[in-house]
Amino acid sequence: MASAPAEPASRDGSRQGASGARQGESPSSRAALASFDDAAIDRAVNRSIESSPSPKLFWLLQIAGWSGYFLLDFVTGMAQDKSMGYWKLPLATALAGFVVTLGLRYLLRVLWPLPPRRLVLAMLPAIIIASALVGCVFIAVQIDWCGDWCRPKSVLAYAARLFTYLYVVLAWVGFYIGIKYYQQLRRQTEAALAANAMAHQAQLKMLRYQLNPHFLFNTLNAISTLVLDRDNDSANRMVQKLSAFLRHSLDNDPIQRVTLKQELDALNLYLDIEKVRFAERLRIEFDIDPACEDALVPSLLLQPLIENAIKHAVAKQVQGGRLEIGARIGDHDMLCLRVADDGPGAPGLEQMMNGGENGRGVGLANTRERLLVLYGKRQRVRFGSREPHGVEVLIELPLEKAPPARE
Repeated sequence: MASAPAEPASRDGSRQGASGARQGESPSSRAALASFDDAAIDRAVNRSIESSPSPKLFWLLQIAGWSGYFLLDFVTGMAQDKSMGYWKLPLATALAGFVVTLGLRYLLRVLWPLPPRRLVLAMLPAIIIASALVGCVFIAVQIDWCGDWCRPKSVLAYAARLFTYLYVVLAWVGFYIGIKYYQQLRRQTEAALAANAMAHQAQLKMLRYQLNPHFLFNTLNAISTLVLDRDNDSANRMVQKLSAFLRHSLDNDPIQRVTLKQELDALNLYLDIEKVRFAERLRIEFDIDPACEDALVPSLLLQPLIENAIKHAVAKQVQGGRLEIGARIGDHDMLCLRVADDGPGAPGLEQMMNGGENGRGVGLANTRERLLVLYGKRQRVRFGSREPHGVEVLIELPLEKAPPARE
């Protein structure tokens, strides 16, 4: 019958969500979480709480509840052949109940921080007094309506009528506490979800930003080698292509997904850099089903896989190597991506998928982590050796296509 604004929700779950995202974080990626600290999560929690319903809900339920009580009591009296003047009794008791429960509401808001058991014990005297006040109004109006004939004949009769409305006041307090606890629980749930979403985004950004320094180190080292070899033209082209790739990488949010066509365009920017390094030693074959081009994939998903393939299959062989990049629509509406090479293979591939030693294989491990965070159990990553030699990585994702562009 009544409601009230909920108190600020507990934020312990927010702290736990943030700390969970930081487990296993390397020193080189801690800066990725700078904007997702406790203060950022607190802001998300506050936004969730501030969006709570206004106090108008209380007044709506208060007016509707006591109006309904008046109508029910009046109709019941008419059914029992009461005179038309009987309306004064339910109206007076409804108005008395309306005013008295406003006092109970104020007291409940003051005592709300107490534990539930102490809150109930503290409210019992107030409930008895409130019931007695409504009973006094009822007795006074009843005597005015039907005279001394309706006056209680004994002290026990007075006491019985004073507490006739105890069940009504108890019901009001029960509804108030129940609705308020429901609202508070809902806000705590919303706050926990907001904190979990912030931690979720922080983890994705950490995984994404952990890749960029890895790639940047390799590329700058290659540029340095070209400069030392006085191959200035190649070094200049590589700097320009690195600038284009980094601009694309920074302009795209790692939380958002892009179409496979956009992902391949970004991948070509990266491959242009590697082609400057390896020239004819790097051979690339694409096998992309046109029906997959508008499928949505995480931004820069394939780049770390290509980087690992180049590092272990192309760079280690004098004659270089061949990379195969494929995409098709598989069974059960799954998008199947494939990256393969014809290198010497990787006996420690399982260890590399878990991060390897000294960060070796961080690209493969981060790719698996990103997909697990984004898709949960709906994704699948498989890897293994090829015959007669080489490594193949297969990724299966739920097939989701971008909406058609508006003309």
